[in-house]
Amino acid sequence: MVAPTFASLCNDAESVGLVCRGGFHPDPQDFVPACADGSRAATVVLFGFVGSRGWPTFAASAERADGRPDALDRWSQRVIDAIGARTGAIGLYPSHGPPWLPFQRWALRAESLHFSPLGILIHPDFGLWHAYRGALAFQTRLALPEPVQRPSPCSTCIARPCLSACPVAAFQPDQFDRRACAGHVAATEGADCLQRGCRARRSCPVGADHRYAADQANFHMAAFLRGSVL
Repeated sequence: MVAPTFASLCNDAESVGLVCRGGFHPDPQDFVPACADGSRAATVVLFGFVGSRGWPTFAASAERADGRPDALDRWSQRVIDAIGARTGAIGLYPSHGPPWLPFQRWALRAESLHFSPLGILIHPDFGLWHAYRGALAFQTRLALPEPVQRPSPCSTCIARPCLSACPVAAFQPDQFDRRACAGHVAATEGADCLQRGCRARRSCPVGADHRYAADQANFHMAAFLRGSVL
């Protein structure tokens, strides 16, 4: 077993196609599960994607090629669990549930993020083009970089094109019409969203250079359709 540091975990993540997305020292209200021996976790480190960085690693994986369901979830658990096995941590995943783990709350603890008008967490640099694939919980208290608090880019966005770009107005204040969105994406006129990703999300100017590549966007939109009841 290797005694980890945040820097070494970042290197481990990079080696498997992921990025360290910060970490935090949990309080009871963070609802972090207990470690394998029943003790309370002292540190949680999050892992995920930013833009299309690392996506080719998953795209070339055995999970992507085997034709079985949940390829990205299975790949994420395999590579993150392997890091956990080397460093004495347990893996935690947003796809495991119910009950679902509060990954959005954890993300807000770990990085400077804000809720966008679409309900998706927005990053000051990556915009809406980032994701969390899992986390590791450690019994030991690791030294972590302090998140630098930055203002929401949405607070100075006057036009808010994200709220008007959806062809079926699926995004409303405090509400997302999943059925309307899925119906549009499944129809011929929704081919643009299906192949290139959500038009509302693409309309956001923040982090435009980090927008998902076509293969990545189509993968997620196809998964969204499979999980939707039309």
